[in-house]
Amino acid sequence: MSAETKNPAPLPAVGARATHVRTIMDADIVRFAEVSGDRNPVHLDEDYAARSLFGQRVAHGFLTGSMISAMIGMELPGPGSIYLGQTLKFLAPVHIGDTVTVSVENASSRCVLIVRIKMGCWCSRGKRPSNM
Repeated sequence: MSAETKNPAPLPAVGARATHVRTIMDADIVRFAEVSGDRNPVHLDEDYAARSLFGQRVAHGFLTGSMISAMIGMELPGPGSIYLGQTLKFLAPVHIGDTVTVSVENASSRCVLIVRIKMGCWCSRGKRPSNM
């Protein structure tokens, strides 16, 4: 472990933001299924998914959730940060070819080690939530 990784990232200023945009591809869904073990056919099988209420394959909800985790660990607050909790609500499916935007904002800092992050994640087919 390098000296750089032993020291936590400096606390971001309240209001600091970071955003990441990614287009979800077939390979992302296949790799996530391999790593997670979630091989639900609605994610992987075109014929099965076509008969589902979604009408086509959908990405795993936690694939988009993991993008939030990556933002916290790599961007804001950054390396050394540990994700303590979150509540997720999936409002619409994410399909292959959809672009997902993840945004995190430092809402407050309680002490040297705890930062409260406001986060949002939305798909290009939908509208950005008004509170982000």
